[in-house]
Amino acid sequence: MAVSESNPRPIVVVTGGGAHVWAMINAITDRVGPVSVVLETPESKKQLLLGRARRQGWISAIGQLGTMVLSRLGKRLLTVHAARLIAEEKLEIEPRPGQQIIQIDSANGPECLQAIQNIQPAVVLLNGCRLISKEMLSKMPCPVLNYHAGITPKYRGMNGGYWALASGDAQNFGTTVHLVDAGVDTGGVLKQARGQPKKGDTISSYALRQTAFSRDICVEAVSDALAGKLATIDPGLPSKQWYHPTIWFYLWTGVRTGIW
Repeated sequence: MAVSESNPRPIVVVTGGGAHVWAMINAITDRVGPVSVVLETPESKKQLLLGRARRQGWISAIGQLGTMVLSRLGKRLLTVHAARLIAEEKLEIEPRPGQQIIQIDSANGPECLQAIQNIQPAVVLLNGCRLISKEMLSKMPCPVLNYHAGITPKYRGMNGGYWALASGDAQNFGTTVHLVDAGVDTGGVLKQARGQPKKGDTISSYALRQTAFSRDICVEAVSDALAGKLATIDPGLPSKQWYHPTIWFYLWTGVRTGIW
């Protein structure tokens, strides 16, 4: 697909990185056109802990941090499963040679806005980065979309796929591409995809599994933005924001239901 014919303005993805993110970026590149990546430095564990303690209290924050640490450990222990998933789904999880990557400290920092204004994209897609502030959003030169690993508005926030399964709502194990507003995953829904986890999947691999069956909706949403044809849909679902499960909830639920 020639950039000059079908993609006269660039695509930008703002992200904190990760294998599932690069799989999505490479899929968009192959099917729509070149992507410029604005890569932020993820928040430190200390920053995350302090922020969550302010919002939810220290007990919940420490419990959530425990699950995050366990999930990181799980990724290392379950590398064979992840490798099989990546191979079976043909996910390309590394940046390609020549990929434009602009390193920044924060998606809300002035260097991020400057990079985007310099590129003048037709669309910005957020995938795994900080929540964009209302002030930053107001200065964006184009539509801003978000890829969310959950079905919104029912599973806004963190670990949407896990919470659908843990809530006995496996039919809503899925993902959403939505417009970005000042809320947490509250923007108008553009596209949704639903799938199923497979044997061996856990909270450590759900993001890869969800990406595997969600590449089409990201490609479609970005293409719609380039064509000026974005249209929202009403999923007809209740709205709730979720957070990382606490370590005690995660372990108890895993033992009781087998959902890890």
